Amino acid sequence: MARFEAVVAGVSSGGLEALKILLPALPAEFPAPLIVVYHQGPRRDNFIVEYLDTLTGMEVREAEEKEAVRPGVVYLAPPNYHLLVEEDRTLTLSTEKRVCFARPSIDVLFETAADAYGPGLVGLVLTGANHDGSSGLRRIKEKGGLALVQNPLTAEMGRMPQAALEAVEVDLILELEEAGPFLVGLFRDQAWAGRLSEKD
Repeated sequence: MARFEAVVAGVSSGGLEALKILLPALPAEFPAPLIVVYHQGPRRDNFIVEYLDTLTGMEVREAEEKEAVRPGVVYLAPPNYHLLVEEDRTLTLSTEKRVCFARPSIDVLFETAADAYGPGLVGLVLTGANHDGSSGLRRIKEKGGLALVQNPLTAEMGRMPQAALEAVEVDLILELEEAGPFLVGLFRDQAWAGRLSEKD
């Protein structure tokens, strides 16, 4: 049985350029959801979602209240809303106070997703200029999930991945260009392992 079930990612300053590299590496048949908090301004147009949707075979959509999480979909937190994952693997939006000066907050997404998925979760902290995501990545690690961080030395803004490294004993530090292929290989390899175990 496959171990990992979902991926959460957090990105701030330099985020659009980072997502332009990450998303094209993920194929339409990627067997997990990718749930993303990208710190943006409070604008309400759909440009970012529509643009990112052209870059990957996965469906890219803005997360909606009470939406069930599905594999093969990239969910983006709406501007000015926290995005939470419930235990039944549905999404919830919240306008509660900012966390780490941000709404949506990476920590809020990571912590709730860790509680929902436990060891089935992969967390990825990318470029950014604050420390949002550090405590959330620590929760993922505590729950048995996989903690990944972009190399802060080569990130457009290294503060956020560096803060995560200082807070968590991560499983892997990746160059941005390596992150997408790594995720594809991770889920492909566990699928093969699952098929082999079924034959035994």
